[in-house]
Amino acid sequence: MTGAALIRPMAMRVAGKMTGGAAAAALCSLAACAWMGEAPAPPIQLVDIRAGERHTCVLTAGGGVKCWGNNHDGQLGDGTGNDHGKPVDVIGLKTGVAAMSAGWRHVCVVTTAGKVACWGNNHDGQLGDGTRVDRSKPEAVIGLLGQAKAVATGERHSCALMASGGVKCWGNNHDGELGDGTRMDRVTSLDVAGLTSGVTAITSGWRHTCALTEAGGVKCWGGNHEGQLGLGTRSDANVPRDVVGLTTGITAISAGWRHTCALASDGGVKCWGSNHSGQLGDGTGIDRKIPVDVVMVTGRSLAIAAGGQHTCAMDSNAITCWGENEDGQLGDGTFKNSLTAREQGG
Repeated sequence: MTGAALIRPMAMRVAGKMTGGAAAAALCSLAACAWMGEAPAPPIQLVDIRAGERHTCVLTAGGGVKCWGNNHDGQLGDGTGNDHGKPVDVIGLKTGVAAMSAGWRHVCVVTTAGKVACWGNNHDGQLGDGTRVDRSKPEAVIGLLGQAKAVATGERHSCALMASGGVKCWGNNHDGELGDGTRMDRVTSLDVAGLTSGVTAITSGWRHTCALTEAGGVKCWGGNHEGQLGLGTRSDANVPRDVVGLTTGITAISAGWRHTCALASDGGVKCWGSNHSGQLGDGTGIDRKIPVDVVMVTGRSLAIAAGGQHTCAMDSNAITCWGENEDGQLGDGTFKNSLTAREQGG
C-alpha cells in the first residue's frame, strides 16, 4: 500500500463490538493504491478489509463489496469461478452493506437492512441457503428472523449476532461449533443454545466460536483439542460454556485458528489454546486450557487480532505481535517466532 492507504488490521475475525483504533474507519484512495493498477475517478474510500484462505474482500464507504484472489468456489461473488488479480464487484452488493466476514472459502455480509447473505464454498451448508451447493453470488441466509448486526465466519461455519443480542449459526458442526447441542451440520440458521439475548460480539476460529456478553464475560463452544475454549479441559463443547475466569471485565474477543484472545477493560490481553508457535504470548510454547496473561511490551491495548498462529495488539502508539513469524507476520524486522509480544519495527 502507498500514499493514503491505511487498512484496519485489528478488525480481522472480530464482529460486533469494536474499540479504539479498531473502530476507526480506514480510508484508501484507489488512485493511490499501487495494487489497483489503474486510477478510477472519483477515488473510493474503504472502511474494512477481510481475508480468507486465498481471497480478500473490502467494504467501501458507500456500502459496496469488492473481492479478489482465488475464486474456485465462487468466493469472489462475481458470478464466475475465475480467479481475479484485482478487485471485482460482488454481484448485487454495490451499496447497502454494513459489515462482512471472510471464512476459509466463503464470505458473508450484513446489509444495512439487517439481512445476511453469503457466497462461496457451501460443502457443509455454511452459506445457510438450505443447500450444499457452492454459490458464485450472494444468497440470503434462511431462518434469520429479525435484524442482524454482525456476522462471523470460521472454516466451514458461520454465525450471526442479532439485534436482539441472540446468536444464530449454520454450516459445519463436526466439533459442535454451531452450539445447538448436536454435531449435525445445518444448512439453515438455528439458535445457539442459551444465547437468545445478552451478547454484544461474536468471533469464529477454525472450528470454534466465542461470544462476548453484556456483562463482559466470554462463552465459547466447538472444537477444544488444544484448549481453545478456555474451559480447563480438552473436551469439545456443543453448547456455550463460560471461559474460566472471564465472567466479567472483557471488552473484545478474537479467535485464531486454534487459539483465542480477549482484551480486558484495563488494557491487558489474555489468551488460551494452541501455543505451538508462542501465539499466546505468555513466554512459553505450552498449550493453555485456561486464559493466561500476555507478556506485553507496551501499556494499555485498544484492540486485538488473532491470526492462524500469531496474535497482535494495538495501543494508541504502537502495534505489538507475538507467535509464528516464519513469513514476517510479526512485523518486527525478523523471521523469528516470539513467545512474548514484540513491537513492530522493534
